[in-house]
Amino acid sequence: MAASTFLLVAFLALITSQAIASDPSPLQDFCVADKDSPVKVNGFVCKDPMAVNADDFFKAAKLDQPRDTSKSKVGSNVTLINVMQLPGLNTLGISLARIDYAPLGQNPPHTHPRATEILTVLEGTLYVGFVTSNQADRSNKLFAKVLNKGDVFVFPQGLIHFQFNPVHDKPAVALAALSSQNPGAITIANAVFGSKPPISDDVLAKAFQVQKGTIDWLQAQFWENNHY
Repeated sequence: MAASTFLLVAFLALITSQAIASDPSPLQDFCVADKDSPVKVNGFVCKDPMAVNADDFFKAAKLDQPRDTSKSKVGSNVTLINVMQLPGLNTLGISLARIDYAPLGQNPPHTHPRATEILTVLEGTLYVGFVTSNQADRSNKLFAKVLNKGDVFVFPQGLIHFQFNPVHDKPAVALAALSSQNPGAITIANAVFGSKPPISDDVLAKAFQVQKGTIDWLQAQFWENNHY
């Protein structure tokens, strides 16, 4: 094979792999997750189709009922329905979440490494936004908007984003759809200051341009997970 032909084939293979880097498309009607299988794959092994029933695609999630936000330090409660709760989602590339916000509560800055998110406000008002990556032309640009009941906003895959209820006396509720059966969530403050073992305070003090004592104080805080 000529060198030029080899390079072309390699390039096409690269861009093809990037195009399917998200959840793979299903090759059958369904592939209900067999979470008891000892076989380890990227996702879950398929349950025997003859053993599948309607309950594999159903969950009495009670998403119509308010969640408790009073115990959350950030004033929010995220109820996620992904493949771990609903085995029928396996290979289908979708999940959803109900998010309850206390007055002045927030879903703090975080990312979903494997999913784009589309958020719909069901009740109340939310200030939402996302920040772009480190690009030369528009590095770390904030796109933000105040949403009211019925409004929709999209957070691109992998970008840091947040939601905040700016109203001091009324809660808010939103429903989010995510383009992965297992979107993942990385809460920025938790990951940076609450990692186990902790990141060196020398590293963080330099990165944030503050004294090491400030980093030590931040690392000593309790960084909770608002996903339930």
